[in-house]
Amino acid sequence: MNEFLKRSWAQVDLDAIRNNVEELRRKTAPGTAMMAVVKADAYGHGVEQTAPELLRCGCDWFGVSNMEEALQLRALCPDTPILILGHTPPEYAAALATGSLSQTVPDLQSAERLSFAAQQAGVQVAVHLKIDTGMSRLGLVYHDSAQDGNALADAKRICTLPGLYPEGIFTHFACADEPGEGEVFTRLQFDLFLDILARLRRDGFEFPLRHCCNSAASILYPEMHLDMIRPGVALYGLSPCAEAVACTALMPTLQLKSTVSQYKMLAEGTPVSYGRTAVCKRPTIAAAVPIGYADGYPRALSGKAEMLVAGRRVPVLGRICMDQCVLDVTDIPNLREGETVTVIGRDGAECISAEMLARQLGTIHYELICGISKRVPRIYIRGGETVACTNHLR
Repeated sequence: MNEFLKRSWAQVDLDAIRNNVEELRRKTAPGTAMMAVVKADAYGHGVEQTAPELLRCGCDWFGVSNMEEALQLRALCPDTPILILGHTPPEYAAALATGSLSQTVPDLQSAERLSFAAQQAGVQVAVHLKIDTGMSRLGLVYHDSAQDGNALADAKRICTLPGLYPEGIFTHFACADEPGEGEVFTRLQFDLFLDILARLRRDGFEFPLRHCCNSAASILYPEMHLDMIRPGVALYGLSPCAEAVACTALMPTLQLKSTVSQYKMLAEGTPVSYGRTAVCKRPTIAAAVPIGYADGYPRALSGKAEMLVAGRRVPVLGRICMDQCVLDVTDIPNLREGETVTVIGRDGAECISAEMLARQLGTIHYELICGISKRVPRIYIRGGETVACTNHLR
């Protein structure tokens, strides 16, 4: 079950996941629920093994992007509450109810359509109202308490629609991971959320679950936790912001590994890879490594990135190909074919983090980790031992 072809693979440390949940629990008040956000295949970590581990660690809810993710997760975790954070067409009302899936409703029109479909199917669907306090994406617009009275009226109307059970209400922070003006805006969003909650309460509308904190806010703003927090990337040991690093001991859970499939001596002046963009400046030992952009190692890292071999940094030579790339390993003694290469992770004293590569790409580590291809097996480690392997090509 745990055997796999050592071409390229992602190694997920389940002990690190437990550490990260415990770190986040340390920040939350007793009784505060935790929704583990596991969308995008648990941020590329593999939901089949990651979700059950998160349950074992004490997470109370799951958050997913869409119906397909929810149904996959429901098969894995039959009894755990699941909230679909994105859109679901109203014709799936019966499937939502049958699967005990809670659905986000972002406006009155979609709520009315879902209500009608639920009545037609003879079911009741649990819903969480989304309040847009400044993200300007999904949600009832409540950017200004004086001007956006329609949001209050629509929220009250949604709560009275037949076939719907108003289980929760939430908002999403736009820049909780940014200091300075980001903090000011986050506090404004939170104040707006509290304001509409208070106005709804005065009119007799209460919700079992009020939630607003993503990973950054879960760490930096404990006063905003309310009934539940919604950490995502922090569960996987990727810090949502520099400020979070100083106050939590998160552990990265994923390492991306490959191997040396061939090495050869190249003369000075020899071009390497497509386009001949790199030329050997000295007699060079070049190592072919079977990982490329089809595996989720972006071509945009060509000529920029390094990998770790035998605990030492080595540069990527030339363009990254679909399935392979080339390293300059001239300074690595006694290199052998089959040598492990660390693409993301630690080898000895050296580390190449997802954050480092993301900075080189001008993006965020979320995108890089989520982009690791399905053809890359996920290997799961507990106590230093391999306990499971997910290979989507089998």
